[in-house]
Amino acid sequence: MLMEPLLDKLHRLRLPAFREGLREQIGNPQYAELAFEERLALLVERECLRRQNRSLQRRLKQALFPVSAVMADVDLSPTRGLDRSQVLELAQGNWVEANRNVLILGPTGSGKTYLACALGEAVCVRGSTVRYQRTSRLLTSLVQARKEGEYMDALRDLARVDLLILDDWMRDAVDAEQARELLEILDDRFGRSSTLVAGQVPVDEWYRRIPDPTLAEAILDRLIHNAYRLELTGESQRKLRGFRPMSNT
Repeated sequence: MLMEPLLDKLHRLRLPAFREGLREQIGNPQYAELAFEERLALLVERECLRRQNRSLQRRLKQALFPVSAVMADVDLSPTRGLDRSQVLELAQGNWVEANRNVLILGPTGSGKTYLACALGEAVCVRGSTVRYQRTSRLLTSLVQARKEGEYMDALRDLARVDLLILDDWMRDAVDAEQARELLEILDDRFGRSSTLVAGQVPVDEWYRRIPDPTLAEAILDRLIHNAYRLELTGESQRKLRGFRPMSNT
């Protein structure tokens, strides 16, 4: 008689996994062999795991990854120019906790986006928030946000993310206004959070793609001096494997 009111209270307390586990224990006589503390520990663990998984799924959805990528599927063979131990260390996410950056460079099709998303997914698993953006689309969205009076809100939203991934970095030359917007973003993040940039343009060419030398120096200073650098080589991964689109569900 007391069980249904208890289950109802667990529902109102938003403890669905605890509630499901309790129903399971009631229906399985083998649980009667366990001590009260053991049964309670199982129920609490079940609820914690459910919440952790939901939190992870929420972070993955908010990250907006364009491809479904995991570190286990990253090709770390020497022909790709990657230091296996360095990449696996980065996958642990300590660089995000230390507010450091990562640069992923390489020719078109070398797998920069996939590797960036795989590192981002690993960071999500470890509890940090991530946001993926193509640089040109981000700059376009900031122009629109400025027109709609939402520019500062957009900057604050980007600043709150533990790891910001900027893909196709410096693929196209930027104008002075775009350079100032990039500097605003990096200023908010410098020493407080991490940024990963991926692109095919070598670092020594970035300076020439920013029209104002002062802005160029400031942007590079905030990105490269505390950054790990990964340079991809080898045959196009796009031809070898293709990208797997991210599910919308």
